[in-house]
Amino acid sequence: MSHHGGRTWPEFCGGSRPRTIHDTPPGFRPPPTAGPHQPARAAPVLWSKKIIAALVVVSIAGCGGGGQKAEKEERAVGRVEEVIPPHELAERLAAVQPEWPTAFGAFRPRALDCAALKCVALTFDDGPYRYTAKLLDMLAEHQAKATFFVVGRMVAASGAAGLRRMVAEGHEVGNHTWDHAMLTDLRRPLIEAELRRTQQIVRSATGTRMRIMRPPYGATNRLVARVAEGHGLAQILWDVDTVDWRDRRPALITRRAVAAPPGTIVLLHDIHRTTVEAAPRILSELARAGYTFVTVSELLGDHMPGPGRLYPDRSERELRNAADRPAAGRP
Repeated sequence: MSHHGGRTWPEFCGGSRPRTIHDTPPGFRPPPTAGPHQPARAAPVLWSKKIIAALVVVSIAGCGGGGQKAEKEERAVGRVEEVIPPHELAERLAAVQPEWPTAFGAFRPRALDCAALKCVALTFDDGPYRYTAKLLDMLAEHQAKATFFVVGRMVAASGAAGLRRMVAEGHEVGNHTWDHAMLTDLRRPLIEAELRRTQQIVRSATGTRMRIMRPPYGATNRLVARVAEGHGLAQILWDVDTVDWRDRRPALITRRAVAAPPGTIVLLHDIHRTTVEAAPRILSELARAGYTFVTVSELLGDHMPGPGRLYPDRSERELRNAADRPAAGRP
């Protein structure tokens, strides 16, 4: 029995005429993959096989006295054929089994000793966006892991496929609020909404509950910390700022990124074309220097701050000064 296109029922049910079910439309060709791994595209095909297997069992069970009756009914109404495009099949399955994305795995930090290795955590803020898939291709080519601090509104606009790919390929996803709000300017209910909505959309898309967040502009205070704690989120800032949101020159972005000392978190943005253009050289030069590319959770390991706590730790005075500074860009 073929695994693609038309599927013909076994002819052991009283010689009944075969029915054909298509799990992909006739002539369907999947679009070019964005990288070497595409779990989000594979899931619908996997599920369609399970559905077809179940239908085969039903067909066998009905082979007793119902075969001739089914044949007569089929002659009366004609052949039954249903074409289900993969994306529609995925939507149907998600509707009846909301937790199905967990089938392709949630993020699991690798057990790495970054005290012994030259580790660096590249982090990308504000996506997903049109350049994110290309960036994921580059990371896969270099077998590099990264952390993406996503904006909920951008996830809603881009769809779930890219987010699922991030998780499936071993990257970490963090909360960067719903619409990149300056949290220190908001009252508690609005801070709650900024974090909660983003938690919900990522959980719905991937089955993963985020455990880290990055306050936009690095602006945080005690209230933000309390709300983050309530959502089980550690606050993660950065050690090296490439200032790629302001300086849109790949060579300059590269020079700043590759100067990162071992054990540091580097701030980048996947919404900027120039940053993604700089990525191949950043990855190549750091790899040649012996760096291991890790996620934030892998880098910090047992030193990961608890919910609501901040990395790197800063004094209350520093936090107030950061919150009072005007936001010049979009960290």
